[in-house]
Amino acid sequence: MTPGAFPTIDINTVPAVTMDQMREVDRVMIEDLHIELVQMMENAGRNLARLALGRFDVGRALVLAGPGGNGGGGLVAARHLANWGVDVEVILGKDPEELGPVPLHQLDALTRMGIAVVASPRPADLFLDALIGYSLRGDPRGRIAELIEWLEARGEPILALDTPSGLDVTTGLAGSPSVQATATLTLAAPKSGLLEQGAVGELYLGDISVPPAVYDAFGLTMPPELFSEASVVRLRSRS
Repeated sequence: MTPGAFPTIDINTVPAVTMDQMREVDRVMIEDLHIELVQMMENAGRNLARLALGRFDVGRALVLAGPGGNGGGGLVAARHLANWGVDVEVILGKDPEELGPVPLHQLDALTRMGIAVVASPRPADLFLDALIGYSLRGDPRGRIAELIEWLEARGEPILALDTPSGLDVTTGLAGSPSVQATATLTLAAPKSGLLEQGAVGELYLGDISVPPAVYDAFGLTMPPELFSEASVVRLRSRS
């Protein structure tokens, strides 16, 4: 399928947020509204899987998952893609014991389903980059940096979750190393550093069920009809 398979809206009609603002949105969701991380993660991963199938010709996918919430979203996407008939494997950016509790829960579900977690990256039709989310500080390091470098040496499409790994979502500055994505599914609201950054490729926005009142509290006006047609929309500048 093509980018036109998803509704397209003018990126200038959707407010952008910084890393600190997004962190506060997550805090309000979890602490004030009791919309838990596992719920948001499920929405993120399902939307990522839906975009992968709707945008790319994918029979075999490799999900590269980090230890935090971003990685957990990638693991959810792997589960949904497997359910939908895609041959999926997962490679972890950290040892399982270094994963947060919610991503570890997602990993447990995958292994119980028999989805392979491999030790070394392998070729695929599509790579899903879920190594580092919006909270990056400094350059990627260690195993995650090695996986980013491996990705950058490939020629196959890369679909990034929330942000290409290694990119600062507030400033748009790329770390070393950093992923050059074919497409990026950012979550809840576009991050300010993604708007004029070529590394994101095609930019999409995914619904993780943030109520309008949360944005209102930050003085941000989100179009009420944003996700009324689909839970994934494409953001495109018309300027």
